[in-house]
Amino acid sequence: MPVMLSPPHAHGGDSIRMTMLTVVLALLPATAMSVYLFGWLAVLLILTCMVTALVTEAICLKWMGRPLSTLLDNSAALTGLFLALTLPAAVPWWMALLASVFAIVLGKQIYGGLGYNIFNPALSARIILLISFPLHMTTWIVPMSAAGPVLDLYDFQLCLSFFLTGPDALKVGFDAISMASPLGYVKTEATLGVPVAEALKAYDYSYLDAFLGFEAGSIGETSALALLIGGIFLLTRHTITWHIPLSYIATVLLLAGIFNAISPDQFTPPLFHLFAGGLILCAFFMATDPVSSPVTPMGQVIFGIGCGILTWSIRSFGGYPEGAMFAVLLMNCAVPLIDHYFRPRVFGYGRGEKS
Repeated sequence: MPVMLSPPHAHGGDSIRMTMLTVVLALLPATAMSVYLFGWLAVLLILTCMVTALVTEAICLKWMGRPLSTLLDNSAALTGLFLALTLPAAVPWWMALLASVFAIVLGKQIYGGLGYNIFNPALSARIILLISFPLHMTTWIVPMSAAGPVLDLYDFQLCLSFFLTGPDALKVGFDAISMASPLGYVKTEATLGVPVAEALKAYDYSYLDAFLGFEAGSIGETSALALLIGGIFLLTRHTITWHIPLSYIATVLLLAGIFNAISPDQFTPPLFHLFAGGLILCAFFMATDPVSSPVTPMGQVIFGIGCGILTWSIRSFGGYPEGAMFAVLLMNCAVPLIDHYFRPRVFGYGRGEKS
């Protein structure tokens, strides 16, 4: 039962803290899968991002004269976790630390704190890293199969040394444990005129591996299964609604299906788009951020469709292999306009009247 407050108000039990905690719980399958696939490197990356985000938030709150109790709303910890899951396992400590500071300061506190940011903080920091350090941000460690004499992902001391010093900790070249992501490989082969089917065959691409997570990518985006479990959890808890995830994913699949049917040698099939990159992560977790997404159901559908069009367009024609995170940030810019044109009519006013 809801807790009754002073009439006529009733508290439904929701709060910022509980909402953030629910999202953290929804991310646990993807987090656990990242640790399973990338071992201690994932653990070190997640801890660095979360601790740095919390410390940076505390410093900002202290500097602005705000109570440190705000840290208990779990938003800073969630931002750090989000950020870590969007990063490659090969990212060094200083880059993870720098990105976490960017996420809190430039993505959140500079706008006034939680509830005032116009962009998703974690995505903002991730894009800054991608533009500033493209080599580091597009170097992918082979999940699990990298474990062995070169880099045992379950050897804490070796992973810590690699995390702190980079490839210098290895006795062989870094190429021995890295590989291209499916999106990056197909994009590169397409520039050479290689048909999509041949590129996927040469890559030894498997839809099952991609669904489970055994493909190269950021630590939290590889397993479509783990992300779908978390997304369904958020839907059943009514933390998010279906409008953005469904319209986003459906738009990408529709465009991919149409163009793949027209020119299969040039355009990748729908399932490839669904399982590759950060589409599912963005659709269920990033694009649904209540602060930086539209407030009305119709506005959310328009927002999702826009994200889908941009994601597919960037992946198919853009210079970057991945377009999901760029798409969400670009559509964040359009949220005020979407809310303006799709806001509900104020009760009591006629069609020709304005409030």
